[in-house]
Amino acid sequence: MEFPRAVPAVRLPDFNRDVFCILGLPFDRVNLADAGRITRAAVERRQRCFLSTPNLNFAIACMEDEQFRLSVIQSDLSIADGMPLIWIARATGLPINERVAGSSLFQSLRHAVLPAGAQPMRIYFFGGPPGVAQTASEKLNASPSAMTAVGFDSPGFGTIEEMSDADTLDRINTSGADFLVVALGAKKGQAWIQHNLSRLRVPLVSHLGAVVNFVAGTVSRAPVWAQKTGLEWLWRIKEEPKLWRRYWADGVGLLTLLVDKIIPLALAARRGRPDISHFDAAVMQVHEDGGDCVMTLSGALGEPNIVRLRDVLPAAARSGRPMVLDCSGLSHIDSAALASLMLLYGACRAAGRPWAVLGINPGVRRQFELHCAQYLLQALA
Repeated sequence: MEFPRAVPAVRLPDFNRDVFCILGLPFDRVNLADAGRITRAAVERRQRCFLSTPNLNFAIACMEDEQFRLSVIQSDLSIADGMPLIWIARATGLPINERVAGSSLFQSLRHAVLPAGAQPMRIYFFGGPPGVAQTASEKLNASPSAMTAVGFDSPGFGTIEEMSDADTLDRINTSGADFLVVALGAKKGQAWIQHNLSRLRVPLVSHLGAVVNFVAGTVSRAPVWAQKTGLEWLWRIKEEPKLWRRYWADGVGLLTLLVDKIIPLALAARRGRPDISHFDAAVMQVHEDGGDCVMTLSGALGEPNIVRLRDVLPAAARSGRPMVLDCSGLSHIDSAALASLMLLYGACRAAGRPWAVLGINPGVRRQFELHCAQYLLQALA
């Protein structure tokens, strides 16, 4: 049997993505149909798509874990998998208004109507409790759908390195899978994907921990009303009582964020953004200076001139020189501009390039902090 060619893993980010920063992470402005279209296109073109599905727990954990956060920043598609994130977006005036749960996306792909002559999407389950991945594979193949399981693996509870041996990766690659569904726990799963992405020949890869259980039938998913009202956590606790500690910690964390970040950011949004003339007069330039790649940013940056910012980011990302952002003339930056800069930051980190931000005034620094993006201001050698 001949399997598809290898999928390139290292490339520049797509700076044309319509992304916004929520709690320090970039999120794509997509609905469920958009996400389905993007992921199906990645499979059809054999184009790498590392899909991340951050929820509130994800976002809070990323604030304290740099590598976890970087795994989201360096993803190819990041969807808001949690109603609290949608509530935060609405409160702060961001145009991300639909929750796109990873499990909903999987179900949408599973129950899609295949065009005449099209082959089902080939799924490989990796992880989950002992025996669950096998059960999920058998149940997926037991009824007709737009998916077929081509392999499964339950690697246990070893280290990332132990779960990344050549035989394991060879089984995944030779299966011919189109979609690798990882279920190792969010942090470990994201880290495993980052560790192995360059050696995987599967175009679509994502950590979807609950999906394996849902497909296997060991855990039932919450009713639609609970998903849409933000009460899915109650259902999850009913199904998996051990999760109550996680949801309690998330609730306490959200209350803290409300006081420290979200309410101040919402109030700032209601005061309005700078006049359009400040966006029109903004300067965004990239040049080399003394061995550095310098990006000069001045004026107001955000949605009104985001296309201009996206146009200069590829040149900055292609340079192999240390990255320096000169922000001495920057007066305002919004969620859209911050999220686009996060993509550049992720590209620089992937390439091992030093990073520095110069000339930030207190007002702009406060904007970074309210968006939980102050890590962008930390110099990296």
